[in-house]
Parts: sequence; structure tokens; C-alpha cells
Amino acid sequence: MMDKQDIDQIALRLVSLVPPGLAQVQQDLRTNFRDVLAQGLRRLDLVTREEFDVQTQVLARTRAKVDELEQRVAELEAAVAARDGQP
Repeated sequence: MMDKQDIDQIALRLVSLVPPGLAQVQQDLRTNFRDVLAQGLRRLDLVTREEFDVQTQVLARTRAKVDELEQRVAELEAAVAARDGQP
């Protein structure tokens, strides 16, 4: 998930878009932007890049194992079919 520093940077970018005539409210806007961003991101139930990478590796290993098992089952089925086909 994004850390406090990332959220602060986004809030600063948003505040920089506020017209100069509203400079007196920039601090309030920054605080509000930061709170809204943090709250919105918490609701998204995001995972860290590290967690995502770990799960990608687990999925790749699982997929390889499933492929291997599918091949083994096909070989066993072929062996049974060949055996049953012979008198």
C-alpha cells in the first residue's frame, strides 16, 4: 500500500493545482486531500508489490505442478486404455 509520504506527495501535487488566489486555504486543502486519499486507498484493500510478487511466484509454481500432474494423468489414462484394449 502507499505510505504516508506517497499520499503527502499526491496531496501536494493537488494543492499545487489550486489557483494562487486561494493560497490561504491551501493548507486546509492539503490536509483534506491527504485524508480523502488515505481513506480511499484503505477502502481499496490493496496489497504491496512484494506481496503481489510472492503470490505471482506461488501461482507460477502451482501452474507448473498442475501441468505436470495433467500430463501424468494423461499418461496413466493412456496406459490403462492400452491395457484394457489388449485381450
